[in-house]
Amino acid sequence: MNKEQARLRLTELHRTVDARSVDLIAKLPVKLACRSGCADCCIDDLTVFQVEADLIRYHHAELLATAGPHPVGACAFLDAEGACRVYEQRPYVCRTQGLPLRWLGEDEAGAVVELRDICPLNEEPLGIAPAALEVDQCWELGEFEGSLASLQAETQGGFELTREPLRGLFDKPIARD
Repeated sequence: MNKEQARLRLTELHRTVDARSVDLIAKLPVKLACRSGCADCCIDDLTVFQVEADLIRYHHAELLATAGPHPVGACAFLDAEGACRVYEQRPYVCRTQGLPLRWLGEDEAGAVVELRDICPLNEEPLGIAPAALEVDQCWELGEFEGSLASLQAETQGGFELTREPLRGLFDKPIARD
């Protein structure tokens, strides 16, 4: 798979994630606190698959070459007002932040259990307790992470699944190909 094909497939994956997110948000009993400028979940040290890093490099080569990262302590791509400078090409993890999340894990005895989580800003005082939500009101972890990992593996030709820190993209911008 060439880089252009990878960018197109990743862009389509991101569109699907965004559409499903909109559908999920519409099912919630209250409006989420997430909005432009709320950057509590935009933490430093996030890593992304190389295919997502390459998408950011492709679309934001000038930003990476001429601007600096946000100060350490928050995501390198935040601007001074807390808005994302690469919003249209933001990684998958950023597209699902703040949503009520649901996944299967194991308890101490090794039994499979359902786990849930949500951004604290969306849980209280808005009254969204993840355990009280219906299954279709939670973002199910697994499907899209698997699709993204498969795209990464296909792009790099193996299952090593290279990840890059977002902050590091400012250190090695790559011109558009």
